Amino acid sequence: MLGFLWGLVVLLFAFWALGLALHILGNLIHILLLLAIALAIYNFFKARDV
Repeated sequence: MLGFLWGLVVLLFAFWALGLALHILGNLIHILLLLAIALAIYNFFKARDV
């Protein structure tokens, strides 16, 4: 599951960079990127507790 989330973070980061360069759906991509980063941080701390 953690590999999937890191893949999602990388994918959204790429879309975010593309959105910044081309000004396409910038706000939506920023929100999705922040959600993906929040999920990755949550899973990092959750994995440390186990």
